[in-house]
Amino acid sequence: MAEIQTADDEDGLDARRVDAILDAVEAGDSGRLAGLLQQLHAADIADLLEQISAQDRRALLAMGAAEIDGEVLSELDESIREAVIEALPREALALAMRELETDDVVDILEDLDRPQQDIILGALDLRDRAAVQQALAYPEESAGRLMQREVVVAPEHWTVGETTEYLRKADWLPDQFYHVVLVDPRMRPTGYATLGRILSAGSEVRLRDILEDSFRTIEATMPEEDVAYLFNQYHLISCPVVAEGGRLVGVITIDDAMAVLDEEAEEDMLRLAGVGDGSSPADSALMTVRQRLPWLVVNLFTASISAFVISQFEATIAMIVSLAAVMPIVSSTGGIGGTQSLAVSVRALATRDLTSANAARVVRRELVAGLLNGLSLALILGIAGALLYGDVRLGVVLGLAMVANQIVAALGGVLVPLTLEKHGLDPALASGTFVTTLTDVMGYLTFLGLATWLMT
Repeated sequence: MAEIQTADDEDGLDARRVDAILDAVEAGDSGRLAGLLQQLHAADIADLLEQISAQDRRALLAMGAAEIDGEVLSELDESIREAVIEALPREALALAMRELETDDVVDILEDLDRPQQDIILGALDLRDRAAVQQALAYPEESAGRLMQREVVVAPEHWTVGETTEYLRKADWLPDQFYHVVLVDPRMRPTGYATLGRILSAGSEVRLRDILEDSFRTIEATMPEEDVAYLFNQYHLISCPVVAEGGRLVGVITIDDAMAVLDEEAEEDMLRLAGVGDGSSPADSALMTVRQRLPWLVVNLFTASISAFVISQFEATIAMIVSLAAVMPIVSSTGGIGGTQSLAVSVRALATRDLTSANAARVVRRELVAGLLNGLSLALILGIAGALLYGDVRLGVVLGLAMVANQIVAALGGVLVPLTLEKHGLDPALASGTFVTTLTDVMGYLTFLGLATWLMT
């Protein structure tokens, strides 16, 4: 009991708290389990469900379903959310989903199969169900899917006093909102006022006199990555969403926009590593293999190109055996340089810091950086090669090959993603394979080619 008390006194989820929860599950002590779960934030409960085994998760859900609310489901990783929903009793699931805003319900539904979607839709009241179904009618990963339907609106002619009186009496307000949106008689948004300005203004002041300069609207069909860019670029807190004709249909808040930015960054990182865009510690071994094996197979074929290049210089390598020992240095260092340039370029494309307007300048910068890096490394490697192997020519070959491959790596790291982006392909998904192949092939080709020319 003392160990459990120590764990309870700490915030968040740690190993001792997890052990205490699993002990309660194993003992069948539902009261103790409920007490432990009630002390955790929804995000921590989601982390707990993701970290424990599938067997322990099913046992925990069977005993502690009442503590799994809508916020927990919203925080869960997509890889196990469907399994959790299937394991929850229908009554607990219905209660959990009714607690959520429509945008959170849509976020959960769009990753589920149709049978699970029908179960959740059936748990909602008619008004919420209609709102969710309308949101699902918009394209995937669009503003229409991201928005919440609960919007606080006011006529253009209202005063601050009329607005605050209306807000006091309303019993349907969202849990979180930041603006009151002004609309014309056709429900088209014309501006918005922050709650801070409303509360600090006199009751006779008209809302139109305290509007924010940042007002803009978002089309419901706009891709969500463009939405996230607008929020980040213009420091928005919330933004009205309009349908065809400019009619107000919802609002997107900063938390949802930042979640998209976080997902995009994570997706780019995983794709650059060639492990897909949905990898998670909760994935099964088979799912992990399905995500990684295709890119390993692709790499197998691209590595064969490097092997073919090396095979063309068998005679040179047979004459000068030391070449075989040092040639991986050139290609490996080039690969690192290419990865550095590639990571910066892909992220700059995602944040729109790299565009056609400044592409030439960025390419020139990478060219100069590659040249300077190559010269610096060439000096070190050339001297070391000459001293270790007693052959100045080998040092010269190593130095020249290093300069050439660093330039290729730096240029490839920016030109490859730019080219893929221009042709409508995802730079994060395919750039790594192309750049790695380019630096490997050019590294071996320049090194062995120069060795054949200068040393034989």
